[in-house]
Amino acid sequence: MLLNLFDFILAILAILINTMIDDNEKKKVKLDKKTALAKAEHYCAYQERAQQEIRDKLYEWGLWSDDVENIISELIQTNFLNEERFTEAYVSGKFKIKRWGKIKIKQGLKLKRIPEKMIQRALNGIDYDEYLKVILEAAQKKAPLIKENDAFKRKFKLISYLVSKGFEKDLILDVLKTSDLV
Repeated sequence: MLLNLFDFILAILAILINTMIDDNEKKKVKLDKKTALAKAEHYCAYQERAQQEIRDKLYEWGLWSDDVENIISELIQTNFLNEERFTEAYVSGKFKIKRWGKIKIKQGLKLKRIPEKMIQRALNGIDYDEYLKVILEAAQKKAPLIKENDAFKRKFKLISYLVSKGFEKDLILDVLKTSDLV
């Protein structure tokens, strides 16, 4: 009796899994090249995109690799897709809005497969004094929230927090040395 119940449950699970797989296959609509280009143009016009984001999206839409590369070339020629412009916008947004450090920004750009030279050029656009000011502001904001009596542990926790925000350890130490936070 138990064996029959077990077989019955397995059969139900198999049916459910097959139904889910069929539903996922139905959701993947295969687009023709012209429709995909129009959709990709709209996708790029909404916000700056990296080539890899577009490539992934086009594959998701069911296009073949030749069509994907042709569409990316077309988007570059029509200036819908510009990696340099994307990189500058990404760096600017992550630094000015999210208050990330250069290390974290660089990691994010590497995940999007942006070339190293382009990353360095965009990161060099960040004003050094403003960068130090952001480190100081983050430290001033976090320091009162650290509930630790031991001064060494307080400093360690503050440095760890700033490193997690993507700031360079030597700059953090310089900023903390000139301020009276720890």
